[in-house]
Amino acid sequence: MKIKSLIFILFCLPASLLAAEGLSTQAKTQSLLDVYHQALAHDPTLASALSANKATQEIIEQGKALYRPTVNFNAEANAVHTDIRYLGTNTPPGSSDFENYKYGVEARQPIYRKQNLVQMDQSVTQVSQADKQYHLSQQTLILRTTQAYFDVLIAQDKIDLIGAQKKAILSQLDQAKATFEVGTATITDVNEAQARYDLILAQEIATINELEIARRSVEAMTGELPDKLATAKTDIQVTQLSQNMQDWQQVALQNNLNIQIQQDALKLAEQEVDRMRAGHLPTLDAIASYSDSYANGSPSVFSSGNKLKTAVIGLQLEIPLYQGGAISSRARQAVLNKQKALDDIDIARRQTDLETQRAYFNLGTTIAQVKALEQALISSQSQLDSTKLGYEVGVRTSVDVLNAQQQLFSAKRELLQARYHYLVNIIRLKSVSGLVAEADLQEINQQLLVSPNAN
Repeated sequence: MKIKSLIFILFCLPASLLAAEGLSTQAKTQSLLDVYHQALAHDPTLASALSANKATQEIIEQGKALYRPTVNFNAEANAVHTDIRYLGTNTPPGSSDFENYKYGVEARQPIYRKQNLVQMDQSVTQVSQADKQYHLSQQTLILRTTQAYFDVLIAQDKIDLIGAQKKAILSQLDQAKATFEVGTATITDVNEAQARYDLILAQEIATINELEIARRSVEAMTGELPDKLATAKTDIQVTQLSQNMQDWQQVALQNNLNIQIQQDALKLAEQEVDRMRAGHLPTLDAIASYSDSYANGSPSVFSSGNKLKTAVIGLQLEIPLYQGGAISSRARQAVLNKQKALDDIDIARRQTDLETQRAYFNLGTTIAQVKALEQALISSQSQLDSTKLGYEVGVRTSVDVLNAQQQLFSAKRELLQARYHYLVNIIRLKSVSGLVAEADLQEINQQLLVSPNAN
């Protein structure tokens, strides 16, 4: 009874999913480019990178401001009470109450500040680094979108293959029961077919879960669940790599954005060394100020109020003599950070070289797998046909038929996955090489079954 209930639930689960998706059967088939364009507009990771890039652009203006004049206005008003006594004289004590009023304007124009000049150069380097980081985020989005898209297709194809396999096993189960009832087969054939059928039901549950997870990975980038994705053509033509691995390694070392970002970090560290060492150098500013003050009394009982206007213009030279060793310490720290930046470049180059080799070998492997699995699929189909014929004439058992069916569906599944991995690995290799662009997605889109109204 429990087995029948489980079978009923498993039959209803795919049906309920199909019913829910039936509402969107009229929805436009989405291609890889469609999903990518949605991700461009809604991916929060890319949006965060764009905001960070825009914020960094402001550093340019902040650097320019270091050599622009600064102007400050100040004003003050005071109420003063004094109580004065004169010692050693016959002058009588006295007290007074009066107010002071003052306002002024001060302007300062840097003439020579080596630290500011270096910091202006640093701002340019920081913006260059931020631009590369944003470009890297765009390239990463292309790879993430491609991977998520084909993860959905893999899960969808698994479900389709499991459905076909389940139908074939069910047919074999019915046939085994019928032959057992007439006495031409044993209960072993029935049990074997039933076990295979129960196993495929369990696999179907797991695959449905895989599909839902894959669809939500797309949703995390695009903001909505994909309705219907264009599947790959069955006649995808794989092409051998025209360049050897050493060529790809050289291209990656020249174009990989992670390496370029670390190179900017090294340049920034070198500039920081110059900026810290400039702390020992003198500074020269041009200054100008004007002030107007008025007091209606003074602390001395014999003095009346006064009004004073002052205008000043000149140069101010400042020479640092001793700062407790802080400047020298910061300079040594900057030198050590420069060495760290050099080490980080070496790390980035080695990592890029390793990832390039991995991507190259993976792509080469999938190319070989596709060709081998295409032949394996033909052989598995021939084996199944021969096994069925042998079963009909009594030289093969139902177990042999089930095994042949299993081998055929495994070959179909592995071939589909190999084709998808081939397309993803193309993007992965170009991504690590720093060459990936939307045009690469357009080429892959041509390998998909896109309906006329999908673009």
